Amino acid sequence: MLRSISLLLLIIIASIGAVHAVDSTSTTREQTLSIIKPDAVAGNHIGEIIALFEKNGLRIDALSMKQLTKQQAEDFYAVHRDRPFYKGLVDFMISGPVVILVLDGENAIAKNREIMGATDPMKAEKGTIRSNFAKSMGENAVHGSDSKEAAKTEIQFFFKPDQVFIR
Repeated sequence: MLRSISLLLLIIIASIGAVHAVDSTSTTREQTLSIIKPDAVAGNHIGEIIALFEKNGLRIDALSMKQLTKQQAEDFYAVHRDRPFYKGLVDFMISGPVVILVLDGENAIAKNREIMGATDPMKAEKGTIRSNFAKSMGENAVHGSDSKEAAKTEIQFFFKPDQVFIR
């Protein structure tokens, strides 16, 4: 009898834990894309930037270092094609290797953008990536998705599904 009660308690505890796990992960956990740009890579800030992501509760689900081709940079930033900074942005993004990451966590898109700081490093909050490592508005150390739709599109641009690991 005692053995049956113990088994029943284990089943109940396990089922409560399973329900709680489903509830907690269905709230605001999401993925976002981040790119450590050529200026930050050249400045040897890759590790410091990744440490900031992890220190702030983001996990790395995928990571790749690559040299973008002009076509890749043009396609990735096509949304800015008609803006005056487009050509300079493309040239900058192909000027050296970049590190591309898929970040995962609660409110990952907003959290990543908060960690990055304002585009203008002079206006970025102290301790953010851009206040610490960006040289200018054009050479601003990192890129981050600005919406769930953009994150999905940007992740698919650089990674195949079997290259992204949810941990």
